[in-house]
Amino acid sequence: MVNIIWVAMTIVGIVFAMINGTMDDVNKAIFTGAKEAVAICIGLISILVFWLGLMNIAQEAGLLTRLSRLFQPLITRLFPEVPKDHPAMGFILSNMIANLFGLGNAATPMGIKAMEQLKILNENKNSASRSMITFLAINTSSITLIPTTVIAIRMNYGSVAPTEIVGTTLAASLFSTAAAIMIDRYYHYRRVKKVV
Repeated sequence: MVNIIWVAMTIVGIVFAMINGTMDDVNKAIFTGAKEAVAICIGLISILVFWLGLMNIAQEAGLLTRLSRLFQPLITRLFPEVPKDHPAMGFILSNMIANLFGLGNAATPMGIKAMEQLKILNENKNSASRSMITFLAINTSSITLIPTTVIAIRMNYGSVAPTEIVGTTLAASLFSTAAAIMIDRYYHYRRVKKVV
């Protein structure tokens, strides 16, 4: 569906440019955008490699294991249907820790694995379980200590203080995660009341 929307937007934009006689501007935008996209990707790769390296060092030093133990009581309360020793719990914790350090690209594979394991727990049903919905809400809002990707983009565009957004990002992500959990719980209990 998203592919259809993008194709439709592209076609409408090109037709509109042809009617208005601004195809030269569209061509310039396409080539400028492509050039900037490559520059941003290369800049992001260097920053992500740096932070992934730090994550690897943290893992080897046992810091990630300690963080997992620290978050385990909270995670077991958020996901009461998931057994403590189930592989889904490990993937959920890994995903949350990667998001904590602003490594969305590194968190994605772990998030997919967590969803696969949660689907197995849900007996491969096509409808989402309570845990799947909760995980999606938390993963989407995710608390971020260091917004690595945004810092990298700001550095690429010559920001004088690329890290000045750390405090506001932390505050915004704390509020969004708290709101996501409250909304998730509200609709869960509302659904439970309807069944009873």
